[in-house]
Amino acid sequence: MIIDANNLILGRVGTYAAKKALLGEKVDIVNCESCVVTGDKKSIFERYRKFLQRGIHSKGPHVRKTSDRFVKRAIRGMLPYKKDKGIKAFKSIKCHIGIPEEMKSQKPETLKNANIEKVPNLKYITVKDICKHIGGK
Repeated sequence: MIIDANNLILGRVGTYAAKKALLGEKVDIVNCESCVVTGDKKSIFERYRKFLQRGIHSKGPHVRKTSDRFVKRAIRGMLPYKKDKGIKAFKSIKCHIGIPEEMKSQKPETLKNANIEKVPNLKYITVKDICKHIGGK
């Protein structure tokens, strides 16, 4: 299964992908950089700034700064990743920046209920902007 995350809400895409992975399907998520997080821009940046200041560099917590790893880390929180079924499900989820060459011939599906246009709130920010703010490329 291939999911196109363009203009989709990160949490809703993550729960859908986590459920499919727990059922045993292989899930590929493309265009991770254009996935969105709803909320006020300042409060989102403040939350990640506090998270970056927590801990020490050698022990963590380690923040993923590329958008594909950022999305995969968000999905990990929706899985029982310390149990065997969660580990197996987490390995079956792949996140990609853009659309890889081997997947261009296949048609990705999009989730109608996860689209940002359905939300009455117009405050949101893309994962690419969050990663750029915390020090990614």
